[in-house]
Amino acid sequence: MDSRTGPFPPAGAPRFPDPESALPADAGAREDAARLRQAWRRTLAGTVLVLAGAAVGGFASGHPGAVLAAVALALLAWHGWRLHRVLAALDRRQHREPPSGGGAWNALDRLLHRNQAGMRARNRRLLDMLQAYRAAAAALPDAVLVVDRNTQRILWFNRAATALLGLQHPRDLGAPVAARLRPLPMARWMAAGRNAEPILDAPSPVDPGLRLNLRLIPYSEDYWLLLARDVSKLLHLEQMRRDFVANVSHELRTPLTVVHGYLDMLDPEDFPGWGPMLAEMQKQSQRMTQLVEDLLALSRLEARDSLPEEEVAMGPVLASLRREAEACSQGRHAIEVRDTAGCDLLGSARELHSAFSNLVGNAVRYTPAGGTIAIEFRRGEDGGAVLAVRDTGVGIPPEHIPRLTERFYRVSGSRSRESGGTGLGLSIVKHVLGLHQARLSIDSNVGQGSTFACHFGPERVRPRHDQQLHGVLP
Repeated sequence: MDSRTGPFPPAGAPRFPDPESALPADAGAREDAARLRQAWRRTLAGTVLVLAGAAVGGFASGHPGAVLAAVALALLAWHGWRLHRVLAALDRRQHREPPSGGGAWNALDRLLHRNQAGMRARNRRLLDMLQAYRAAAAALPDAVLVVDRNTQRILWFNRAATALLGLQHPRDLGAPVAARLRPLPMARWMAAGRNAEPILDAPSPVDPGLRLNLRLIPYSEDYWLLLARDVSKLLHLEQMRRDFVANVSHELRTPLTVVHGYLDMLDPEDFPGWGPMLAEMQKQSQRMTQLVEDLLALSRLEARDSLPEEEVAMGPVLASLRREAEACSQGRHAIEVRDTAGCDLLGSARELHSAFSNLVGNAVRYTPAGGTIAIEFRRGEDGGAVLAVRDTGVGIPPEHIPRLTERFYRVSGSRSRESGGTGLGLSIVKHVLGLHQARLSIDSNVGQGSTFACHFGPERVRPRHDQQLHGVLP
């Protein structure tokens, strides 16, 4: 046993599969049963012959009862002695070779010897498997802890737990995990059990410069597996990517502004035949400017852990969304706005409006003329609030839905470019909602339209103080 890693998970944890449990029955089982029956017949026949001989000798000597009783007692003593030998061998776990006779006791000795040999072979295989698994777990670069579910005490940990979490063997075996991993918020996190969300970024108790990703895996009714991975390099690379995108976007803003300004100064009437080219150049210049602005907005959101919070009056927000939808639609769609929530939200008015506006803009762009755009603000089943944008557009194939919030991901690249989309809108929505502890749900059917809903928890709901009438907004 490795003194640094301690024992493997204690008794009661899920067992490793027995490699012989899945094997078919021994092909010689029927032969063994036949030999055992033959041994029993020989023993019974021998006993009967001995008793018969004793009876004959007793009648010949004139004392049949005494002779028969003496022989029966001798047989009983002999069987008792053989039973004692078997029990003594089992108790001392002797590995002696069984006798080769044909009686029942010899057959029993052979069966016990064969079963003991098979059990020893199985134990050796299981021990080898346990040692291999223990060595593999000990060699993992991620910290692995086995924690008792009821007491939340540490039962086992590997070598990496010493480097990443500062645990020492045997000092920390049996210690409460929350006390040993301070200042990490372990008690509240582990109280969630199976519902505990992974902690994506947390400082290591050993070195705050080390950033850890923590995951809790309930692998049995009584034991949990706590995994800690060093993600410092990944976070550093991610920060470098963010800085690069932000810097490049910022540097592109000035030349794009200059180009766009000069294009505005060019009058197509002064350059006959250049009208379509100038119009296309202005269109692409505006698209690039919007792309840069979205990249900067996304970088700003990714760099923040929280947003300034205020009570966001949803009445004016919904009215503004209606005006934006009508301006973008230019009369090609029916715009409906319904407010049945009767409440406001707590959050950043600017960022929430940006997220909602992205959803409304997408709905207008991807809905054919004559369709309907419905914006609804209602209460959620959990006591929270939901802002949903529903359209009757082309719909989204189900295989694309899980990736819609990835930056630059498009279901149809050509259609998105033609409509003026940058591929960053839903990614911005996702980050804004994440900073508000909210989530985005997407429900879509091809040819029937889509519904994008922002779900806010009850902690984000605030009572509405104005006297605005609820229902369909004018």
